[in-house]
Amino acid sequence: MPELPEVEAIAHFLREHAVGTAITRVDVSQISVLKTFDPPPTELHGREITAIQRFGKYLAVECTRADEALYLVFHLARAGWLRWSDAISAAAPKQGRGPIAMRIHLASGSGLDLTEAGTKKSLAVWVARDPHDLAQISRLGPDALDVTEKDLSRLLADSTARLKTFLTDQSVVSGVGNAYSDEILHVAKLSPFAQANSLSADAAASLHQALYSVLSDAVARCVGEDVARLKGEKRSGLRVHARTGLPCPVCGSLVREVSYADRSFQYCAQCQTGGKILADRRMSRLLK
Repeated sequence: MPELPEVEAIAHFLREHAVGTAITRVDVSQISVLKTFDPPPTELHGREITAIQRFGKYLAVECTRADEALYLVFHLARAGWLRWSDAISAAAPKQGRGPIAMRIHLASGSGLDLTEAGTKKSLAVWVARDPHDLAQISRLGPDALDVTEKDLSRLLADSTARLKTFLTDQSVVSGVGNAYSDEILHVAKLSPFAQANSLSADAAASLHQALYSVLSDAVARCVGEDVARLKGEKRSGLRVHARTGLPCPVCGSLVREVSYADRSFQYCAQCQTGGKILADRRMSRLLK
Protein backbone atom coordinates (compact mmCIF):
# COMPACT_ATOMS: atom_id res chain seq x y z
CA MET A 1 0.00 0.00 0.00
CA PRO A 2 1.39 3.43 -0.88
CA GLU A 3 1.86 5.42 2.32
CA LEU A 4 2.77 9.03 3.07
CA PRO A 5 6.30 9.00 1.56
CA GLU A 6 5.22 7.39 -1.72
CA VAL A 7 2.08 9.51 -2.00
CA GLU A 8 4.13 12.66 -1.36
CA ALA A 9 6.58 11.54 -4.06
CA ILE A 10 3.69 10.99 -6.51
CA ALA A 11 2.38 14.47 -5.65
CA HIS A 12 5.83 15.93 -6.35
CA PHE A 13 6.02 14.06 -9.66
CA LEU A 14 2.61 15.32 -10.76
CA ARG A 15 3.48 18.88 -9.78
CA GLU A 16 6.47 18.66 -12.12
CA HIS A 17 4.79 16.80 -14.99
CA ALA A 18 1.06 17.59 -14.94
CA VAL A 19 0.50 21.04 -13.40
CA GLY A 20 -0.11 23.61 -16.12
CA THR A 21 -1.57 21.07 -18.55
CA ALA A 22 -5.26 20.70 -19.38
CA ILE A 23 -7.25 17.50 -19.10
CA THR A 24 -8.72 16.61 -22.48
CA ARG A 25 -10.53 13.39 -21.56
CA VAL A 26 -11.19 11.06 -18.65
CA ASP A 27 -11.95 7.38 -19.33
CA VAL A 28 -13.52 5.39 -16.49
CA SER A 29 -13.00 1.71 -17.27
CA GLN A 30 -13.89 0.30 -13.83
CA ILE A 31 -17.10 2.04 -12.83
CA SER A 32 -16.82 0.75 -9.23
CA VAL A 33 -13.77 2.98 -8.69
CA LEU A 34 -15.87 6.15 -8.96
CA LYS A 35 -17.46 7.04 -5.62
CA THR A 36 -19.30 10.20 -6.70
CA PHE A 37 -21.60 11.01 -9.60
CA ASP A 38 -22.05 14.80 -9.20
CA PRO A 39 -20.07 16.46 -10.64
CA PRO A 40 -19.43 13.80 -13.31
CA PRO A 41 -15.87 13.10 -14.52
CA THR A 42 -16.71 14.77 -17.84
CA GLU A 43 -16.76 18.08 -15.94
CA LEU A 44 -12.97 17.77 -15.73
CA HIS A 45 -12.63 17.98 -19.53
CA GLY A 46 -10.94 21.20 -20.62
CA ARG A 47 -9.82 22.15 -17.13
CA GLU A 48 -6.20 23.01 -16.36
CA ILE A 49 -4.41 21.15 -13.59
CA THR A 50 -3.35 23.96 -11.28
CA ALA A 51 -2.23 22.24 -8.06
CA ILE A 52 -1.68 18.89 -6.37
CA GLN A 53 -2.56 18.51 -2.70
CA ARG A 54 -1.92 15.59 -0.35
CA PHE A 55 -4.19 14.69 2.56
CA GLY A 56 -2.60 11.77 4.41
CA LYS A 57 -2.63 8.98 1.81
CA TYR A 58 -5.13 10.81 -0.44
CA LEU A 59 -4.19 12.98 -3.43
CA ALA A 60 -6.33 15.83 -4.73
CA VAL A 61 -5.73 17.15 -8.25
CA GLU A 62 -7.04 20.71 -8.56
CA CYS A 63 -8.59 21.29 -11.99
CA THR A 64 -9.53 24.88 -12.84
CA ARG A 65 -11.58 26.60 -15.54
CA ALA A 66 -12.53 30.31 -15.39
CA ASP A 67 -11.37 30.46 -11.77
CA GLU A 68 -13.75 27.65 -10.80
CA ALA A 69 -12.01 24.61 -9.34
CA LEU A 70 -12.99 20.98 -9.21
CA TYR A 71 -10.90 18.28 -7.58
CA LEU A 72 -10.10 14.78 -8.69
CA VAL A 73 -9.38 12.99 -5.42
CA PHE A 74 -8.05 9.45 -5.27
CA HIS A 75 -6.82 6.88 -2.78
CA LEU A 76 -4.64 4.07 -4.11
CA ALA A 77 -5.62 1.62 -1.32
CA ARG A 78 -3.67 -1.64 -0.94
CA ALA A 79 -3.00 -2.58 -4.55
CA GLY A 80 -3.56 0.63 -6.50
CA TRP A 81 -0.91 2.60 -8.34
CA LEU A 82 -0.43 5.54 -10.68
CA ARG A 83 1.21 4.83 -14.03
CA TRP A 84 2.51 7.80 -16.00
CA SER A 85 3.06 7.90 -19.76
CA ASP A 86 4.71 10.68 -21.75
CA ALA A 87 2.61 9.52 -24.73
CA ILE A 88 -0.62 8.05 -23.43
CA SER A 89 -2.60 5.75 -25.71
CA ALA A 90 -5.51 7.55 -27.35
CA ALA A 91 -7.62 4.42 -27.00
CA ALA A 92 -9.91 4.04 -24.02
CA PRO A 93 -9.14 1.03 -21.79
CA LYS A 94 -11.53 -1.88 -22.19
CA GLN A 95 -14.49 -1.63 -19.86
CA GLY A 96 -14.27 -3.87 -16.82
CA ARG A 97 -11.14 -5.67 -18.03
CA GLY A 98 -7.52 -5.42 -16.99
CA PRO A 99 -5.88 -3.45 -14.20
CA ILE A 100 -6.62 0.06 -15.54
CA ALA A 101 -9.46 1.68 -13.61
CA MET A 102 -9.20 5.22 -14.99
CA ARG A 103 -7.21 6.92 -17.75
CA ILE A 104 -6.61 10.68 -17.81
CA HIS A 105 -5.54 12.24 -21.12
CA LEU A 106 -3.65 15.54 -21.05
CA ALA A 107 -3.32 18.19 -23.74
CA SER A 108 0.44 17.61 -23.92
CA GLY A 109 -0.16 14.08 -25.20
CA SER A 110 0.94 12.64 -21.87
CA GLY A 111 -1.37 11.13 -19.31
CA LEU A 112 -1.79 8.74 -16.45
CA ASP A 113 -3.55 5.53 -15.60
CA LEU A 114 -4.89 4.66 -12.17
CA THR A 115 -4.41 0.91 -11.88
CA GLU A 116 -5.20 -1.81 -9.40
CA ALA A 117 -3.84 -5.34 -9.27
CA GLY A 118 -5.70 -8.37 -7.96
CA THR A 119 -9.36 -9.17 -7.56
CA LYS A 120 -10.08 -7.25 -4.36
CA LYS A 121 -10.87 -3.76 -5.62
CA SER A 122 -10.40 -0.88 -3.15
CA LEU A 123 -9.00 1.91 -5.35
CA ALA A 124 -11.32 4.91 -4.94
CA VAL A 125 -11.83 8.12 -6.94
CA TRP A 126 -14.02 11.13 -6.20
CA VAL A 127 -14.81 14.30 -8.15
CA ALA A 128 -15.54 17.08 -5.66
CA ARG A 129 -15.96 20.82 -5.49
CA ASP A 130 -13.93 20.85 -2.27
CA PRO A 131 -11.86 17.92 -0.93
CA HIS A 132 -12.98 18.77 2.61
CA ASP A 133 -16.57 18.00 1.58
CA LEU A 134 -15.58 14.32 1.44
CA ALA A 135 -16.08 12.40 4.67
CA GLN A 136 -12.90 10.45 3.95
CA ILE A 137 -10.87 13.68 4.05
CA SER A 138 -12.72 15.48 6.83
CA ARG A 139 -12.25 12.59 9.26
CA LEU A 140 -8.47 12.47 8.87
CA GLY A 141 -6.26 13.20 11.84
CA PRO A 142 -3.27 15.53 11.61
CA ASP A 143 -0.63 14.68 9.04
CA ALA A 144 2.04 12.43 10.51
CA LEU A 145 4.83 14.84 9.52
CA ASP A 146 3.06 17.78 11.17
CA VAL A 147 2.35 16.19 14.55
CA THR A 148 4.37 17.79 17.35
CA GLU A 149 5.71 15.84 20.32
CA LYS A 150 3.12 17.55 22.52
CA ASP A 151 0.31 16.65 20.11
CA LEU A 152 1.42 13.03 19.95
CA SER A 153 1.65 12.75 23.72
CA ARG A 154 -1.91 14.04 24.02
CA LEU A 155 -3.18 11.63 21.37
CA LEU A 156 -1.43 8.71 23.08
CA ALA A 157 -2.89 9.63 26.47
CA ASP A 158 -6.40 9.62 25.00
CA SER A 159 -6.09 6.19 23.37
CA THR A 160 -6.38 2.65 24.74
CA ALA A 161 -5.41 1.14 21.39
CA ARG A 162 -2.32 -0.97 20.78
CA LEU A 163 0.50 1.07 19.25
CA LYS A 164 0.25 -0.76 15.90
CA THR A 165 -3.44 0.13 15.70
CA PHE A 166 -2.85 3.66 17.00
CA LEU A 167 -0.30 4.48 14.29
CA THR A 168 -2.40 3.10 11.44
CA ASP A 169 -5.69 4.73 12.50
CA GLN A 170 -6.06 7.51 9.93
CA SER A 171 -8.49 9.41 12.14
CA VAL A 172 -5.76 9.74 14.78
CA VAL A 173 -2.66 10.40 12.64
CA SER A 174 -2.88 10.34 8.85
CA GLY A 175 -0.40 8.91 6.39
CA VAL A 176 1.06 5.86 8.17
CA GLY A 177 0.17 2.35 7.06
CA ASN A 178 1.27 -1.20 7.76
CA ALA A 179 4.85 -0.94 6.51
CA TYR A 180 5.98 2.33 8.04
CA SER A 181 4.28 1.62 11.36
CA ASP A 182 6.51 -1.47 11.62
CA GLU A 183 9.55 0.66 10.83
CA ILE A 184 8.60 3.41 13.30
CA LEU A 185 8.02 0.98 16.16
CA HIS A 186 11.31 -0.78 15.43
CA VAL A 187 13.27 2.49 15.50
CA ALA A 188 11.46 3.56 18.68
CA LYS A 189 12.15 0.11 20.24
CA LEU A 190 8.50 -0.30 21.22
CA SER A 191 6.23 -3.33 21.12
CA PRO A 192 3.41 -3.22 18.55
CA PHE A 193 1.12 -4.55 21.29
CA ALA A 194 1.98 -1.87 23.88
CA GLN A 195 -1.06 0.16 24.92
CA ALA A 196 -0.88 3.77 23.74
CA ASN A 197 -1.86 5.42 27.03
CA SER A 198 0.61 3.31 29.00
CA LEU A 199 3.72 4.87 27.45
CA SER A 200 6.09 6.83 29.64
CA ALA A 201 7.05 10.37 28.67
CA ASP A 202 10.41 9.11 27.41
CA ALA A 203 8.78 6.38 25.32
CA ALA A 204 6.33 8.88 23.84
CA ALA A 205 9.24 11.16 22.94
CA SER A 206 11.06 8.23 21.30
CA LEU A 207 7.94 7.38 19.31
CA HIS A 208 7.63 10.95 18.06
CA GLN A 209 11.29 11.08 17.07
CA ALA A 210 10.96 7.76 15.22
CA LEU A 211 7.74 8.84 13.52
CA TYR A 212 9.37 11.95 12.12
CA SER A 213 12.75 10.45 11.26
CA VAL A 214 11.41 7.34 9.49
CA LEU A 215 8.90 9.27 7.39
CA SER A 216 11.11 12.25 6.58
CA ASP A 217 13.98 9.95 5.58
CA ALA A 218 11.64 7.96 3.34
CA VAL A 219 10.26 11.15 1.76
CA ALA A 220 13.82 12.31 1.06
CA ARG A 221 14.58 8.99 -0.66
CA CYS A 222 11.38 8.90 -2.68
CA VAL A 223 10.80 12.49 -3.82
CA GLY A 224 12.39 13.04 -7.20
CA GLU A 225 12.24 9.38 -8.19
CA ASP A 226 10.30 8.31 -11.24
CA VAL A 227 6.90 6.96 -10.20
CA ALA A 228 7.73 3.56 -11.67
CA ARG A 229 10.67 3.15 -9.28
CA LEU A 230 8.95 4.16 -6.04
CA LYS A 231 7.92 0.65 -4.99
CA GLY A 232 11.50 -0.57 -5.24
CA GLU A 233 12.77 2.47 -3.37
CA LYS A 234 10.33 1.78 -0.54
CA ARG A 235 11.40 -1.87 -0.24
CA SER A 236 15.09 -0.97 -0.23
CA GLY A 237 14.70 1.24 2.83
CA LEU A 238 12.77 -1.19 5.05
CA ARG A 239 14.49 -2.67 8.11
CA VAL A 240 11.92 -5.12 9.49
CA HIS A 241 8.72 -4.92 7.43
CA ALA A 242 8.44 -7.81 4.94
CA ARG A 243 11.78 -9.18 6.23
CA THR A 244 10.53 -12.17 8.24
CA GLY A 245 13.34 -14.59 9.01
CA LEU A 246 16.11 -12.17 8.07
CA PRO A 247 18.50 -10.69 10.63
CA CYS A 248 17.56 -7.45 12.36
CA PRO A 249 19.95 -4.76 11.08
CA VAL A 250 20.42 -3.49 14.67
CA CYS A 251 20.95 -6.60 16.80
CA GLY A 252 21.17 -9.50 14.35
CA SER A 253 18.21 -11.42 15.82
CA LEU A 254 15.70 -12.89 13.41
CA VAL A 255 12.85 -10.62 12.38
CA ARG A 256 9.55 -12.20 13.45
CA GLU A 257 6.01 -11.96 12.15
CA VAL A 258 2.47 -11.74 13.50
CA SER A 259 -0.22 -12.77 11.03
CA TYR A 260 -3.77 -11.50 10.67
CA ALA A 261 -6.49 -12.93 8.45
CA ASP A 262 -5.38 -10.88 5.44
CA ARG A 263 -2.13 -9.19 6.42
CA SER A 264 0.84 -9.39 8.75
CA PHE A 265 3.36 -7.22 10.54
CA GLN A 266 7.00 -7.73 11.44
CA TYR A 267 9.10 -6.83 14.49
CA CYS A 268 12.32 -7.69 16.32
CA ALA A 269 11.71 -9.34 19.69
CA GLN A 270 15.20 -8.47 20.94
CA CYS A 271 14.86 -4.76 20.12
CA GLN A 272 11.17 -4.21 20.82
CA THR A 273 9.68 -6.68 23.30
CA GLY A 274 12.52 -7.57 25.69
CA GLY A 275 12.96 -10.91 23.93
CA LYS A 276 9.31 -11.96 24.26
CA ILE A 277 7.85 -13.51 21.12
CA LEU A 278 4.43 -12.15 20.25
CA ALA A 279 1.74 -14.72 19.57
CA ASP A 280 -0.08 -14.81 16.28
CA ARG A 281 -2.48 -11.84 16.50
CA ARG A 282 -5.42 -14.19 15.98
CA MET A 283 -4.67 -15.59 19.45
CA SER A 284 -4.76 -12.07 20.92
CA ARG A 285 -2.17 -12.73 23.60
CA LEU A 286 1.57 -12.99 24.27
CA LEU A 287 3.30 -16.30 24.51
CA LYS A 288 4.35 -16.91 28.10
